[in-house]
Amino acid sequence: MIKIITISSACLALTLSACSKEQTAALVQSDADNATEQSQTLRIAAAANLSDVLPEIIDAYKRDKNLPAQEIDVTYASSGKLYAQITSGAPYDIFLSANQAFPAKLAKIKLNKIKPSDKMTHQPFTYTQGQLALYSVNKSLKGLNPTTLNALLMTESDSKITIANPELAPYGKSAQAYLQTQNIFDTLTEQSRIIQAENIGQAFQYAHTGNVDYGFVAKSQLTAIKATPEQFYTLAPKSYPAIFQDGLVLSDTITATDFSDYLRSPTTQQYFSDAGYLAVD
Repeated sequence: MIKIITISSACLALTLSACSKEQTAALVQSDADNATEQSQTLRIAAAANLSDVLPEIIDAYKRDKNLPAQEIDVTYASSGKLYAQITSGAPYDIFLSANQAFPAKLAKIKLNKIKPSDKMTHQPFTYTQGQLALYSVNKSLKGLNPTTLNALLMTESDSKITIANPELAPYGKSAQAYLQTQNIFDTLTEQSRIIQAENIGQAFQYAHTGNVDYGFVAKSQLTAIKATPEQFYTLAPKSYPAIFQDGLVLSDTITATDFSDYLRSPTTQQYFSDAGYLAVD
């Protein structure tokens, strides 16, 4: 026997109303969650060499993701200095280093702090590769090649050369390694001709203001100021240790993960290429 259940229009209206309220509440909660996420400032610790290209990438990220209200605060410094800040408890969400060593060290520290049964939430990722260049506003570098570069640095006994601190700045470490492989680093040091800057940004300023004759700087810095061909010489990437730049997400916020993914997208890699970096897969 089939029972026919009759639902009055009033009951149906109440049921639909309840469903509608639940759906509305869910949407409101979702919007609130998104708003809360966006209201949280994304704090990025970035290597000094990124100061020219990262603001452009951030603007593109907000535009492409339709997040105009997202606050993103960036602190630029040497990778070593930022690493020290993070290990001392600085509340950054993302660390963008100028090398691979510092993010790897941080990941190891985080791994040692979690339980054996837990898994690491985030791993270091490579987001670009830097290029090293010699820059001068006092001397013409037009037509320079590897042989004449070494001769130029050695014959001008009164010239000053700046590199970023090799202990803190990966670009400085690569510059030092290049000079060592050319067997001229020790001589330049003995002659007190190498001026050490705190980071690659300061090294660029020393060279750009003419306070030193030559500076080993990031190619991206020269692209940003539209340096003329006679002002710089781009070193062959194989002539110094590759400057792979790695990042590490330090918090579990959705925005931090999303932004780190965006850094590796084809869109962002084009920004890096246009800015004087080498794109990575």
